[in-house]
Formats: sequence, structure tokens, C-alpha cells
Amino acid sequence: MNPRKRRRMIELGKRGVYLLPNLFTTGNLFCGVFAIRAVFTKQYVGAAIAILVASVFDSLDGKLARITKTTSHFGMEYDSLSDVVSFGVAPGFLFYSLGLTGFGRLGWIALFLYIACGAMRLARFNAYNAVSESDRFVGLPIPAAAALMATLVILDDYMLHFGKEVRPIVILSMTYTLAFLMVSTLPYRSFKNLHLRDQKPFSVLVGTVLVMLVLFVEPQIMFFTITLLYVLSGIIEKPSAILYRLAHKKIEKPLVDGKTG
Repeated sequence: MNPRKRRRMIELGKRGVYLLPNLFTTGNLFCGVFAIRAVFTKQYVGAAIAILVASVFDSLDGKLARITKTTSHFGMEYDSLSDVVSFGVAPGFLFYSLGLTGFGRLGWIALFLYIACGAMRLARFNAYNAVSESDRFVGLPIPAAAALMATLVILDDYMLHFGKEVRPIVILSMTYTLAFLMVSTLPYRSFKNLHLRDQKPFSVLVGTVLVMLVLFVEPQIMFFTITLLYVLSGIIEKPSAILYRLAHKKIEKPLVDGKTG
């Protein structure tokens, strides 16, 4: 081994790791492994709940690292590897066990495609994030894709009760759609610039209270609705922005022509 690389590895080993954010990342990984185990024992709702809890740990570890100024390259890599398990492998096998086994090779390909696209989505995020930070994600974040799958499983158990004919079709179409959205270039809000300490309009407070009340009364429906709206937001926002720019150009063009004429 190159002596310079050996010295660098020794220095990295001596530095150690930050405890608090990596403990939350470990909690994320634990929930992912627990969800996979629950799938094998056919405890599908339990697996879905574990995936949602993993998303809570995933959102907290990054915020804690930024607040406590303990961000590190190790933490970023560890978080991505944990996300592959919790939001790639776990929901993939959850959907596969619930409705993809009957499709044979097509179902197996859907499982692989979802996990592969999720891993590529994380790799792209790490590559872009190393260059610059933005208030928009490129492509659907993998935790959001996993959350939609988990909340659908919970909602199905609660009230939808998809039959044996309908469930496989819904699951197959959703798996392929989410895989495509993760590797797409559609913009999704990251909410990194959401400042809760700043003053907000009174209507925001009223709306927040109403959402919390509905979450308390019907959490199964509301969690799925919120997640679905977020997934659809990227699909709707980009075409809307393109149409707005085209309309804006058409309005300005006669004015320019009028001035030059």
C-alpha cells in the first residue's frame, strides 16, 4: 500500500466518529432490518410501521448533525448505506411479498429495479451534495418513495382491503412508477430553508392545527395523503413551471416587437 494512503487511513481511524447523529443513523438501520424480518414473518403492517419510524430517524440524524456541527463524510456514507436497507431493500421486499410474487420474472425485475434505482438516487444525491446544496432535490427522495409504499400498506389494512386481483396490479404499477421517479430529474422540495422561528401568516397556524387534528383522528388516511401529495408535487411542479415560462414569453414578445417596430 502507498505510504501516504496508509498514513491517511491511520489518521482517519484516530479521529473517531460523532456519536449522537450516528446513533440515530443506527436506529434507522435497525428499523430497516426489523422491517425485513417482519416481512419474512408476514407481519406486513409491522414492517410498514418500522419503515416509517426509520424515516423519522433518517430526518433527525441529518438535522442533529447540522445543529451540533458534527457533519462528517463517514456520517454521510453510513446514512446512505442505512437508507439502502431501510428505504430500498425493506420496502422492496415488503411489496414483493405482498403482491409481486405472482408476476414471476416481471415481479422480480420490479423488485430489483426499485432497489437499484433507490441506490442510484442516493449515489447521485451524494455526488451533487458534495458540489453544492440546494433547496430542491433532483428526483424523488428514496425515503419519500418508501413512505408512500408503507402508508399504502397501512391504509390497505385499515380500510381499502384490496382484493387478490387488484392488489398485485396496484403494487406492480406503483413499484415501477416510484423507481422511475427516483432516477428522474423532477424537482422536489427539500424544506431545508423552512424556518419555523420566523413569523408566519395566521392562516398557516390555522392550517397546521387542522392538519394535526386530522392526523390525530385518521392518521392512516392522512399520512398516506400527505405522502402522496408530496410524490405528486414533483410531477405537477415541473410542467407547471415550463407552461408558466412559455406563457410569460408569449406575453412579452408582442411588447418587444412593438418597441422595435
